[in-house]
Amino acid sequence: MKTIDATVLAGYNAGIERNRLREGIGLIEFERTKEILLEKLPTPPAVIYDIGGAYGEYAWWLASLGYEVHLFDLSETNIAMSAELADEYPVTCLAAATVCDARSIPRPDASADAVLLMGPLYSITEYEERILAIRESRRLLKEGGLLFSAALTPYSVLVSRLAVYHENDTPKRRELDDPAVLGIIERALEDGCYINPEKRIANGIGSSHLHTAKALREELRCGGFDATTVHGVMGGAWLAPNIHELMENESTRRTLMKTVRMLDTHEEIIGLSGHLLAVSRKE
Repeated sequence: MKTIDATVLAGYNAGIERNRLREGIGLIEFERTKEILLEKLPTPPAVIYDIGGAYGEYAWWLASLGYEVHLFDLSETNIAMSAELADEYPVTCLAAATVCDARSIPRPDASADAVLLMGPLYSITEYEERILAIRESRRLLKEGGLLFSAALTPYSVLVSRLAVYHENDTPKRRELDDPAVLGIIERALEDGCYINPEKRIANGIGSSHLHTAKALREELRCGGFDATTVHGVMGGAWLAPNIHELMENESTRRTLMKTVRMLDTHEEIIGLSGHLLAVSRKE
C-alpha cells in the first residue's frame, strides 16, 4: 500500500474535523446523512464499522441508538478526540476506537452488518488505493451487508466560489481571478484530481480526489459492488445564505431539507450537492 498524502494526514492531525458537522453546510450534511442511514440500516443491535469516521460524530450517534459501533481512523488526533464525545452520550460507549488505515482493518471477514466509508474515498488520491479501500470494506461485510460511501464532487469547488465571487471584495472571494486556482478547478472537472498540496494556492481542501456520481458508481463496481444508489446529500441547500440560522429555525430547516430530498437522486443535477453518499449492498 502507498502512504496517504502527508499534508492530508497533517490536516486531520491538526484537528480540522472538530465540529465540522455542527456548523455551516455541515449541518445539512449531518442531518441528511442521518436520515439516509436510518432509512437503510438494519435494526439494532447490528455491527457497524465506521471507517475513516474522524472523531466519531456518526459513530457515537449510532451507538446511542443501540448499534455496536467500531470507529477506525488514520489520524491519531481524531481517535483521541473521539473520547470527548463521551460526555454527550453518558450511557453509551463505542465498541472500539482504533487508529488504522482504511485499506487494512483489523477485523475478521464478514463481521459487519454495515460499513461507513465516509471519508477515505476523497482523502486517497490514487485510484488503485481507493479500490483497495473499497475491497477491504467488502471483505468485512456480511452477505447482504451495506456499504455507505461518501464522496465530494468536482463541481462543488467551482460553484462554491462562484456563489461568493467578489462578495464584500475580500481576497477569499476573489480566488477565481487567480489563473492558478482556475487551473486547479479545471483539472478537477476533467479527471477528479484536485491537486493542491499544503493548500498553497487556494483556500479549502488540500489535494483530494473528487467524484462524479458516475465515477463513484464505477469505482464501487470495480471494488465488488454492482448495485449502488447515489444520493446528493446537500442538494442545492448548501448555497443558501445564513445556513446556521436557517437550520436553527424549525420552519426554514424543514423547507431546506425538503429541497434536499427533492433533488436527492436526480442524475442531471446531483453533482450540485457537493457531497454524495452511495449506498451499496454486498451480493
